[in-house]
Amino acid sequence: MARRTVRRGKAAPSSVVRVAAVQAAPVLLDLEATTAKAVDLIARAAARGARLVAMGESWLPGYPAWLDLCPGSAYWNHPPAKKVFARLMANSVRIPGPETARLGRAARAHGVVLVIGVHERVEGGPGHGTLFNTQIVFGPDGTILSRHRKLMPTFAERLIWGQGDGSGLDAVPTPIGRVGSLICWEHWMPLARQAVHRSGEQIHVAAWPSVHDLHQMASRHYAFEGRCFVLAVGQILRGRDLPKEMEIPADLKRTPDRLIYNGGTAIYGPDGGVVAPPVFDREEIVVADLDLSRIAEEAMALDVTGHYDRPDVFEFRVRA
Repeated sequence: MARRTVRRGKAAPSSVVRVAAVQAAPVLLDLEATTAKAVDLIARAAARGARLVAMGESWLPGYPAWLDLCPGSAYWNHPPAKKVFARLMANSVRIPGPETARLGRAARAHGVVLVIGVHERVEGGPGHGTLFNTQIVFGPDGTILSRHRKLMPTFAERLIWGQGDGSGLDAVPTPIGRVGSLICWEHWMPLARQAVHRSGEQIHVAAWPSVHDLHQMASRHYAFEGRCFVLAVGQILRGRDLPKEMEIPADLKRTPDRLIYNGGTAIYGPDGGVVAPPVFDREEIVVADLDLSRIAEEAMALDVTGHYDRPDVFEFRVRA
């Protein structure tokens, strides 16, 4: 992967944190291979000095792109879609489970905070037939600090994932600051955003399948509104990666290397400014140094949970 470092020079002061947003292709529907790739990418990012490593939406083992592309896949009684769902369930993550243990060991070995999106499955008991779109935050000691399930699967995603709850709608304390995350269209849910803003978030991971123009807009707005740094993380996926059980559209059959998701990973500052511009069309680890002291500077103009809040007019509560 190409090296991309936004700031070079003298050793970073204590308020500066180096972060890595990993834009890469999963091994779609292969939990073992994608976990192994994640562990390797964590090591690569840490070797470049990153203290936080972030990966995209449902990256383990890959976003269900076939829902938008393959004929019949968005019907509940479509036999190929059923087979793919069963394969996805078999390759989804239990929390805790072997894969989270492996990721935790990688985080601990390299002393990094890890934020990664997974397909989560429940084993045994109620909900054992439902998957969730989940973001996990690991601490640098390898422990799971947070699990956030996507509140509202969008469109055909509702055939894949159940609805999450409010229990993960907050940033968690880590040695590098308070870290939070939302998933895809949650960035257009005003109250979900406000819930995380209220937790004192400093570094936010905006997880997407790809970060196209509207997603860039939402990520940049989140940074400005929340007065925090935002890592907008996308992934890479090609036509040849789609499950073979599904009917592959003719144009993708002719051009199997064509990009379905082309990344767009970028990093934004607490004033909404660009820290690292979007990267498209290739795998890359986007590295940047974030000066957290800028958050206090930008709070002078806007603090949606403080001097620009009106609790005497508005009442806010999260049912976790």
